[in-house]
Amino acid sequence: MAQGSSQSVCTHRVAVIVDEGTNPFEVGVATELFGLPRPELGLAGPLYDVTLCAPTREVRMNHGFFTLTGVPGLEAVDEADTLVVPGRPDNVVPRGAAVLDAIRRAHARGARVMSLCTGSFALAEAGLLDGRRATTHWRWADTFRELHPRVLLEPDVLFVDEGDVLTAAGSAAALDLCLYVVRRDHGAEVANAVSRRLVFAAHRDGGQKQFVERPMPDVPDESLAPLLAWAQERLGEPLTVTDLAARAAVSPATLHRRFRAQLGTTPLAWLTGERVALACRLIERGEERLDVVAARSGLGTAANLRARVRRATGVSPSAYRRRFGAGRGEPLVS
Repeated sequence: MAQGSSQSVCTHRVAVIVDEGTNPFEVGVATELFGLPRPELGLAGPLYDVTLCAPTREVRMNHGFFTLTGVPGLEAVDEADTLVVPGRPDNVVPRGAAVLDAIRRAHARGARVMSLCTGSFALAEAGLLDGRRATTHWRWADTFRELHPRVLLEPDVLFVDEGDVLTAAGSAAALDLCLYVVRRDHGAEVANAVSRRLVFAAHRDGGQKQFVERPMPDVPDESLAPLLAWAQERLGEPLTVTDLAARAAVSPATLHRRFRAQLGTTPLAWLTGERVALACRLIERGEERLDVVAARSGLGTAANLRARVRRATGVSPSAYRRRFGAGRGEPLVS
C-alpha cells in the first residue's frame, strides 16, 4: 500500500475480548495499533475494522479502575478475522465458559487468534496451545507450566508466531506483536510508519529474559544507542562485529556481552536483522534487481538475500514483492 493514499483499508475485522479484570493497557495497545486512523499513511481511516466485545454489558477493568459499559456481546467474535485476547492479573481463576467458547469458535472457523501478555492463559485453557509453542509474562511462567504442562512454553521471547495462534509476553511485548502483525499484513514500510508515530521500535531483537529481575551491576554498561544509529546508516558497507567493536572502543567480547545484556541478542544477529529489514523496505519501494537489493542492504549476494528474506518472512523476495511492493506482480530479477 503506497503512502499518500486517502483510501481506507479496514476490511479485516478484529475483535478484542474485554473480560472481567482485563488489563486496560493491552486493550489500548490493540485499539491503538489496529483501530485508530492512520494519517501518517495518508489514510482516512484505520488499517482494520476493530470492535471490543464482552460477555456482559458492563465490564470492570483491572482492579476496578474503571468500568466499560455498552460493550457489544461476544457474538462479535463470530464475525472477526482476528481475535485478540488481552491478559488479566488473576490468571489462576478460570475464564468464564462463554469467553472460552468464543475463543474456540473463532479458532475452529479459521480466525487468527492472538493473546497479549497473560491472555495466553485463556488460550491454553481453551485448548488452543496444547502441543504448540507459546509465551507469557516471565513472572507467570512457572504458574503457566503447572497449569498447562502440555504447552511448549518459551519464556525468554517477546512473542511467538504459530501461524493461526500468536502469543505475546509482557504488556509492552503486546506492542511488539501487534506491530509484527501489521508488518505481516501490510509490509515493513507501513509497520515502520506506524512505529514512528508511536515512537516505538518497529522490531526489537532479543527477548524478555533481559527484563527478568536480577541484581544491577556495580558499573552499568554504556548505552548501545549511538552505535546502533551509526551502524544503521552504514548497512550497505561491509560492516563486521569487529568494526562495531572498534567503533564502540571495546573488545568484541565486551560488545557481545553488552548486546546480550541490553538487547538480548548478538551483534551479528542484530546486524543481519537490520539488513534484512532494509532489504524488505527496498523491495517494497520498487527495486526490481536482487543484486542491487543485496548490495544496498549489505547482504552481499542474491543467494544470501533469498535465504535471509525467506527465513525472516516465510516467503521468497519475489513473493514478498508481489504482496507488498510498489509495483506488485512483476518478478524480481537477479
